[in-house]
Amino acid sequence: MAVDSNGVVSPAADEVLLVTSGDLRLAANQVCWPAQRDMEEKLTAAFAKQGIKLVRAHAYDETLKHGFISSQRRGMDVFMSIHPDARLVFATAAWQYSHHVLPGLRSHKGPVLTVANWSGQWPGLVGLLNLNGSLIKAGREFSSIWSKDFTDDYFVSALVEWLREGKITHDVSHVKPLTAAHLPVESAALGAGLARELKHRKAILGVFDEGCMGMYNAIIDDELLNPAGIYKERLSQSALVAKMRAVSFAEAEAVYSWLVAKGMKFAFGTDFATELTLDQVLEQCKMYIAAVRIAKDFGCDTIGIQYQQGLKDMTPASDLAEGLLNNADRPPVFAQGTREELYPGGPLPHFNEVDECAGVDALVTNRCWTALGLDPSTTLHDVRWGEHYQGDGIDDFVWLLQISGAAPANHFVGGYAGARSERQPAMYFPLGGGSLKGIGKPGEIVWSRVFIEGGALHVDIGRGTVVTLPQEETDRRWRETTPPWPIVHTVLHGVSQNQMMARHRANHVNIAYAPSAQVAEKALATKAAMFAELGVTVHLCGNALEG
Repeated sequence: MAVDSNGVVSPAADEVLLVTSGDLRLAANQVCWPAQRDMEEKLTAAFAKQGIKLVRAHAYDETLKHGFISSQRRGMDVFMSIHPDARLVFATAAWQYSHHVLPGLRSHKGPVLTVANWSGQWPGLVGLLNLNGSLIKAGREFSSIWSKDFTDDYFVSALVEWLREGKITHDVSHVKPLTAAHLPVESAALGAGLARELKHRKAILGVFDEGCMGMYNAIIDDELLNPAGIYKERLSQSALVAKMRAVSFAEAEAVYSWLVAKGMKFAFGTDFATELTLDQVLEQCKMYIAAVRIAKDFGCDTIGIQYQQGLKDMTPASDLAEGLLNNADRPPVFAQGTREELYPGGPLPHFNEVDECAGVDALVTNRCWTALGLDPSTTLHDVRWGEHYQGDGIDDFVWLLQISGAAPANHFVGGYAGARSERQPAMYFPLGGGSLKGIGKPGEIVWSRVFIEGGALHVDIGRGTVVTLPQEETDRRWRETTPPWPIVHTVLHGVSQNQMMARHRANHVNIAYAPSAQVAEKALATKAAMFAELGVTVHLCGNALEG
């Protein structure tokens, strides 16, 4: 390895450089560092078997006690010392903020490989998909691979291909372009009509502080959004906190009492610093009311709360409020000082973590499902992890979809009566707050993801089945991931594990239920037609419209 007079590192022919990105929060980086270190050791051994030395491009920080790039400025400085033509590996075993490394990757000229560990406990897969979606939006070519221990045949063959060719070719034959012949006449007409209505009476996404958690892939420029009849109302989360202060305790208690009457459980403790308390939940109820009132003030059709940064230091977590907003059956909210109910009779769709792509999806889903007389409750989830499961009539790869608590109770076994609120982890949420936790009810779903590629809006859309696993298997999967969060066991139709990872353009996926496979196909066709009429390029994934 050579270093020139400007400090720029030029690796030798048998060397590849490694970078990794982490969280903004020191505690999260310190907790996740052992998993990252172990992953890097396995990855280094895998490269060594191919005669290649994997070299870190930035050192472990003895003061911070981790080796992640933890800010955009630090990432820019690291890339200043990397030769622009070097072969580069981005490896992650944790959630990471893509903007820490995106500036450097956008200007880097050499081959780039993104890698993650296949683990539920450590959400490297979520971080990987976020970065991959961001790179696709940025138009930066890259290759990607994932593995449990970096010794399996799929990983090794992909690594050999990248070292030899500078790229990896995955099978994405499950993706097909939408054509008019795919759509039933009735669904095509309904979807197109709904799109024309949206363009005539334009919709507003209420965006509370854009750009959450480094998700560049989750920001849609106005120039792409506006032609579809959708506009942004850019809101400040400080206004949300201020609005919460105008909500009375009596109003908050009414929301809490409504939930208790529905049978929802709360895992209360007494230690505010580490356990869920009633005071935290009442603040979350205030946030729910305040969010609905602000949405009404600005005429918003959907809203997105930033979820963590900034807000976490002012209030308890937003997850309970978000889950209530997304549900068709939810506590009534009245205009301040009146008995005028706001947004009655259905959800006020919420896009978690201000993921505007998910917000557009939620808006379109709401219009289509409502027009078809279906329950329009919808949410996004992390594509968190999965394993093959055999038994109880199942012999398939079962994905574990999971989000921080913003899922609607109508998606759970037992609804609110099957839901439970548990304290969010203290290292992320110093002021506490509970989730909206439940087990995804068995049934048919339509899944989708809006994304940006080539300077245009696209959507991948497919069908799936939420399956029931034994309670002990569900508990094991919860222990392997994040126990306070809702969980959805999902089989995707006609899409394999590796196809999903190779193709999916984001860390998030939207889901909505349908009462049968036939109705799910009709709903999917209507949604695809609406997107197409809005000017969004539609991709059918797996057995989307094949019965």
